[in-house]
Amino acid sequence: MLYTHCEATATLRRRLTYAEQSKKIKFTDRTHVKLFYFCSSKKFGVKKSTAVMLTILMVLIIDQVLKVYIKTNILYGDGFDILGLSWAKIHFIENDGMAFGLSFGGITGKYFLSIFRILMVIFLFYIMKNLLKHNETYGLLISFSLVIAGAVGNILDCAFYGLIFSESFFHGGLATMFPPEGGYGGFLTGKVVDMLYFPMIDTVLPEWVPIWGGERFEFFRPVFNIADSSITVGVASILIFHRRFFSSETKVNEKEVVADISEDNKNENSL
Repeated sequence: MLYTHCEATATLRRRLTYAEQSKKIKFTDRTHVKLFYFCSSKKFGVKKSTAVMLTILMVLIIDQVLKVYIKTNILYGDGFDILGLSWAKIHFIENDGMAFGLSFGGITGKYFLSIFRILMVIFLFYIMKNLLKHNETYGLLISFSLVIAGAVGNILDCAFYGLIFSESFFHGGLATMFPPEGGYGGFLTGKVVDMLYFPMIDTVLPEWVPIWGGERFEFFRPVFNIADSSITVGVASILIFHRRFFSSETKVNEKEVVADISEDNKNENSL
């Protein structure tokens, strides 16, 4: 049961359990949800707004530091094995803005994608504000923080990397930061730096396989970055562990929770 996760309600839990076993009251799913929200409203050392801010900052710092290092220290198209593993590599490439090395519609598409991303981040911050206002759980807040941080990380590449870096070419030497001649692009036209590459399966399919027989098969082929990973983990966490977010029936206001639990106590005491 959800209410077993909160020590602060131990006494109330015992009373409610006794009342339920005595058939004086009957728990409903809504009661469990309220108790869960009451428990999640307690502070566990870090304010929820602080946890959100720290998560976003941590992802952004790791993402940008790694991208700057890769851009200025590794030749385009080059890389190395991570911890000597052949299926885990650092492999430097760039893309025009979509996740996992995908491109979209040339320069016009790049402007469109960058503006869309900025609007989406604004919308995500609006959602986050409401989640904090309604005192949502740490898990849901951190998941949304990961999505926001990943989106902002790739926006920074698109917005500023064209202004502050020289362009990277195959066999063209290392890129430099703040080159005297200026960057390779304008505002919102920078390329996103990707470097994480995990070809866990790299083989040739048997000839007997229909259509693709004899062709090379590689999994996982896309090259991505920390920001892409952050978005993927955040979205997956919401879909798997926080599906109640999409159900309006479970979004209970904290004041309503406290008031209803207090009312339950009064009703129990009167029994």
